[in-house]
Amino acid sequence: MKIVQKILFLLLLGVLVYACTTKKDTIITRNYHALTSKYNIIFNGKVALEKGVTELNEKYQDDWFKRLPIEPIEFDEDKVVVPEVKTGIGAGFNTKSKTTTKKATTPFDIAEEKAVKTIQRHAMNIDGLERNAQIDDAYLLLGKARYYTQRFIPAVEAFNYVIANYPNADLIAETKIWRAKTNVRLDNEEFALESLNLLLNVKDTMEANLPDEIKEQAHTTLAMAYEKLDSTIMVKKHLRLASKTQKNTAQSARNLFILGQIYNEENKKDSAFSIFSELANRKKAPYRYRIFANVALAQNSTNDTTANFVLKKLNKLIANRDNKAYLDALYYQVGVINENSDSINSAIDYYNKSLQQNGGTKQKTFAYQRLGEIYFNKDNYLTANSYYDSVLQLATDTLELRIRRVKRKSKNLASLINYENTISKNDSILNLVSLSKEERTSFFEKYIDSIKKKDEEAAQLKLNQLAFGEAFGGNSLQSTSNKGKWYFYNSQSLSYGKTEFRKIWGTRKLADGWRWSSKAIVNEQETDSVQTNAINPRYDLDTYLSSIPTKKEEIDTLKLDRNNALYEVGVIYKEQFKNPPLAIKRLERVKKLNTNKDLILPIHWHLYQANRTLNKKDAKEYGDYIVKNYPETLFAKRVKNPNDTSTTEEEISELGETYKEIYYLYKENKFEETVAKIDELLPNIQNSELIPKFELLKAYAIGKYKEKETYKNALEFVSINYGNTEEGKKAKEIIAQLK
Repeated sequence: MKIVQKILFLLLLGVLVYACTTKKDTIITRNYHALTSKYNIIFNGKVALEKGVTELNEKYQDDWFKRLPIEPIEFDEDKVVVPEVKTGIGAGFNTKSKTTTKKATTPFDIAEEKAVKTIQRHAMNIDGLERNAQIDDAYLLLGKARYYTQRFIPAVEAFNYVIANYPNADLIAETKIWRAKTNVRLDNEEFALESLNLLLNVKDTMEANLPDEIKEQAHTTLAMAYEKLDSTIMVKKHLRLASKTQKNTAQSARNLFILGQIYNEENKKDSAFSIFSELANRKKAPYRYRIFANVALAQNSTNDTTANFVLKKLNKLIANRDNKAYLDALYYQVGVINENSDSINSAIDYYNKSLQQNGGTKQKTFAYQRLGEIYFNKDNYLTANSYYDSVLQLATDTLELRIRRVKRKSKNLASLINYENTISKNDSILNLVSLSKEERTSFFEKYIDSIKKKDEEAAQLKLNQLAFGEAFGGNSLQSTSNKGKWYFYNSQSLSYGKTEFRKIWGTRKLADGWRWSSKAIVNEQETDSVQTNAINPRYDLDTYLSSIPTKKEEIDTLKLDRNNALYEVGVIYKEQFKNPPLAIKRLERVKKLNTNKDLILPIHWHLYQANRTLNKKDAKEYGDYIVKNYPETLFAKRVKNPNDTSTTEEEISELGETYKEIYYLYKENKFEETVAKIDELLPNIQNSELIPKFELLKAYAIGKYKEKETYKNALEFVSINYGNTEEGKKAKEIIAQLK
C-alpha cells in the first residue's frame, strides 16, 4: 500500500512539474497556466485596480458650478511620467527578467505588480504564438494600472502589445478603447479618433455588433477626444450616444449631465431643461446626479410655469431628510427662483438658510454674492460690501472672473464707504460746533446718562451670570463653600461685585443721583486714593466738551474734507455704480456748501451729465452755466456739441496697437501730430475703456508745446471726467504738483 502511495505521489509530482513548464504546448500546461493566471494573480490584480479606482472616485470632488470633466479624474496635464524602460518584447519590461523592484504600496502598484508577475511566470510564447489565453488580460490590466498612475507612454506600449500580438482576443475592442483614451491624454486626439471610428465602423459593416458596454465606452472616449479639439457639436453627439445604454450607470449619468451643461452654456434653455429633466427621472442614475439635475432644472426654467413646477420639486426634496447633505444647494436655488420672481424677502431668507448649512465653500460664495447684489441694488452699500468681503474671504480661485469682479466692486465700495464715513463724522462734529455752550452741555449729559445706564445693565447682567453659575456648581469665582445660595448671601460673589463697582464708579453714598461724579467720596479704609480719585473719561463731561474744535483752521479743514468727500461720492455713484439720483443728491449738496473754486467746474459738469437722462431742464441749466463761465474749456465744447451717437468700438487689440503708434509719435517729440491723431480717433471710440489713456497722452503732448494754463486745463479734463481711473488719479497728482 505504501508503495502504491509513493508511486501516485511521484506521478502527481511529475504532472505538476510538467504542467509548470512554459515551454511545452499541451492541454495540461495551457489549462494550468490559464487557470492559475485567471483565478489567482489576475483576479487579485483586478481587485486592487478596482480598489484604486474606487479611492480615486471617492477623493474626487465635482465642481457643479463648472462643466464637469467627462472622466472624473484629476491628472496633472504638464506631468507625463516616462520611466526607464528595459528592452524586451515591447510592453515596457523583459518578460523573463527577474528585475528587483520596490515594494508596491498603492492599489495601482499592486495591480501592475500582479500583471507583470502573470506575464513573467505564465506567458507561453511558443513559436511566436501565445498559448496562455489570459496573457492579453494581464497586458490590459498592466496598461490600465499605468494609465491611472499617469504613465501614459508605457500604458500605450502595453495596449499596443495586445493589439499587435492578440488581434483575435476577446478584449481587443476594450484594449483599443483604452489605447485611444490614453492617446487623448497624450494630446494625440487625431489618432484616437481614427482608431475608434475604425473600430465602430468596421464592426458595423461586418455585422458583428459590439456589446452595448463597449459602444458606451467608445462614444465616451470619442467625446473626450472631440472636447480637446473644441468640436462641441461632435461632443454633444457622442455624449448623447454614450448615455443611451446605461451599462455604466454612473458614467452614463455623468455624460447626460455634461450634455445638459453644454446646452446651458449655449443658452439653449429648453434643450438643457429637457436633458436635466430626463436625468432627474432616471432611477438607475446615482443620487447626486439626480439631485443636481433638479438644481440645474431651476437654472434653466424659461417661464413661470416651469419655475413653479421646479419650485415644488425643490421644496419636496428639501422636506426629505435624506437630502440634508444637499440642502445648501437646494435652499440657494429656491432663493434664486424667488429672486427672479421679485420675492426679494423670501430670496434673502433662503440664501441665509443656504449659508447656515454645512455645505461647500463655493456654494457659500454664490449665496453671499447674491445677498450682496440684492443689497447693492437697494442702495444699501455698507451691507452689500460686508457680503462681498465674505465672498473674498472664502474664495479659493482668486483669478476666476466672477471673483475678480466682486473684488473690484468691493474695492470701489470700500472707497465709497470711507468717504461716506468722513461725511457722517464731519457733519456730526460741525453740527456740535454750531450749538451753543448750553446746548452742547445738555447733549453730552444725555449721552453720558445713556452710556452709564448701558454699563449698569451690562454689569448687573454679568453679576447675575456669576451668581447663576455659583448656584449651579459653576467655578467662575472659584467658590466651593457657598453653592446654591442667593447672590447677596454669597460672600465671594458679593466681594467680587463690590470690587467691580468700585473700579467703575469709585466709592459712592447711598443717595439719589449717585452716578454723578460729584457724589464720589474718599474712604481710605475701603479703598486707596488712586482708585477713588480715578474718573472714567467716558463719564466726564469736560472730556467731550474739550474735544469740540474751536479754531477756525480746524473747522475749515473739517468742511473742506467733507465737501471733497461729497464730491468724490457723487462721482463714484455716477461713474462706477451708475446711480444718477444718488449722484445728483450728493453733488447738489456739495454745490451749495462748496468754497473750493477748483471744484465748481467739475461739480457742474457731473451734474450736467447726470441730469441728461433724468431732468433735461436741469441739465440745460448746468450746461449753460459751464458755457457762460468756462467758455474756453473742453467741457464747454462738449456741451455745445454733444456727441450722442457713437460708432462701433474697434477691437481692443487694434486700439492697443493704435495707442502704441501714437505713443511712439509722442516719444519722437511730434507733439502736435500726437494731439491731431488723438482728436481724429476719439469720436470713433466713445465706448472704449482706453479713452482715458488717449486723453492723458493728449494732455502730456499739449503740455510739451503749449502754455502751462492750457496744459493744466487738459489735465483737469482727464481728472474730472475719468476721476476714478488710474489716468484720472495721475492727472490729479500732476495738477497738485503744478499748483
